[in-house]
Amino acid sequence: MISDLGWDEARDEEWRADPVSLTGAAPGRVVRVERTTIRVALDDRVVTVHANGLAVGDWVATDGATWASPLPRRTQLARQASGRTSDEQVLAANVDAVLIVEPLHPAPNARRIERMLTLAWASGATPIVVLTKSDLAERDSAPEIESTASGADVVVVSSATGANLDRLRGLIHPGQTFVLMGPSGAGKSSLVNALAGREVLETGEVRGDGKGRHTTTHRELIVIDGLGCLIDTPGIREVGMTAHQSGLGATFADVLDVAAECRFHDCTHTVEPGCAVRGAVENGLLDGARVASFQRIEREIAQQALRKSTHDRRDERIETKSRRAGMRAVMDAKKRPRGQ
Repeated sequence: MISDLGWDEARDEEWRADPVSLTGAAPGRVVRVERTTIRVALDDRVVTVHANGLAVGDWVATDGATWASPLPRRTQLARQASGRTSDEQVLAANVDAVLIVEPLHPAPNARRIERMLTLAWASGATPIVVLTKSDLAERDSAPEIESTASGADVVVVSSATGANLDRLRGLIHPGQTFVLMGPSGAGKSSLVNALAGREVLETGEVRGDGKGRHTTTHRELIVIDGLGCLIDTPGIREVGMTAHQSGLGATFADVLDVAAECRFHDCTHTVEPGCAVRGAVENGLLDGARVASFQRIEREIAQQALRKSTHDRRDERIETKSRRAGMRAVMDAKKRPRGQ
């Protein structure tokens, strides 16, 4: 049943009002994406359809064989595609909660968490920071991460001992969709298995340097009874920023609050006189490393926005030239004498 996949009354109303519903198409959800095909779960079966540009979690209208058309997305978790490009890679669509999974052993990386939080807030979903492997932690790093992740729930868990798993379950609501986001070796698969109470995902060993091997090699949506819809993703090596500013304000609200007191509204927080941010760092009110992280992410978002704007203008010019060429061809054809 597609209701088990998250299809709700609001979706049903939208579907009935959509003309495509009258064509004999059926609604379904993308549960896996391959190179040129997608796997779509319908109400009574799973089908394979040739399609491009869709992401795991997308709702589609499909004839079940030859075509699939995307329905509007409520949320979209994306990152910059690899390389110096304006393209975005959609990791998951129509997600309700993003579980940012970071291990306490070895020590958690606060800067990586900030980057993942920025993407999570920008997606429109609710971020939850999950600190795993608490049973192996040599020191309590949770307070540092809680200050880093202000505004998001932070849960310290152990898949081995079951510590705080009930609290995390209480933040994930059946019928909703959640996605795991984090590096390889963070214990994402073990976490899901512990939450589900059974083996849902295959787990892999961690290398001697503390870094994990990739157990998950593709994105896939899985329904877990009593827990919700899970979108499992491969471990993230690079957290490239997209061109969206909204996540920055939510992740670094403390820095921006102080920045509002700077003398100049376009202060770069580097050399300007009357910079409230530098003053707060000097007085120990803001962490210098956190401010540097904010500035780095802000620059990346601005650079990505510029790339996207340049790319869009180039596409517009190409489209305009093509349209004009077509119009000239039509006019030339009209000027030719009949019979030529």
